[in-house]
Amino acid sequence: MIGKLKGSIDEIGEDHVTVDVHGVGYVAYCGARTLAAIGGAGEAVVLFIETVVREDMIRLYGFATAAERDWFRLLQTVQGVGAKVALAVVGTLPPGDLANAVALQDKAMVARAPGVGPKVAARIVAELKDRAPAFSGPGAEESFGLKRDIGGGTASAPVADAVSALTNLGYSRDQAATAVAAALKEAGEDAGSTALIRLGLKALSR
Repeated sequence: MIGKLKGSIDEIGEDHVTVDVHGVGYVAYCGARTLAAIGGAGEAVVLFIETVVREDMIRLYGFATAAERDWFRLLQTVQGVGAKVALAVVGTLPPGDLANAVALQDKAMVARAPGVGPKVAARIVAELKDRAPAFSGPGAEESFGLKRDIGGGTASAPVADAVSALTNLGYSRDQAATAVAAALKEAGEDAGSTALIRLGLKALSR
């Protein structure tokens, strides 16, 4: 199995890149974000690879980071999600945004990916809500847990009120949840909504 390619870009197509590694060209299928970030022909490139082997083909999928590859794998554990849909999602949402979408049960954010309808997006956020914390990044599990409570409607009243207040001020749900998570860490579990809003605004202004 191929896990990583390090070489130079030979050619970039609409949905793939050919990487020249010591004279051998490897075709790796990539999402839009990866293709936009890797540069042009002749430039050095490193891709993290997921090798998919089937009866009728062997296909390489390339990613700019190991985290994107991990999400690609995780997404395919969802019923009805294959490599094409998983690549579209990872190619549209960075790992952090995807983790937030799952935590907040924000199916609309996932549905931004081309070819991903509302039903598939809803299934993704629902089925991954208990498995995604490990993919939310180092040191982010505490924030993820709070966001999951917010998305699941089980957050405390002060937390829910603070998030609602910040979204009413024009911040996105993700921004509001991140700010309130930081505020809660600073103020403590018993903080009221007023303190959380104040500290949340302070965090958002940094």
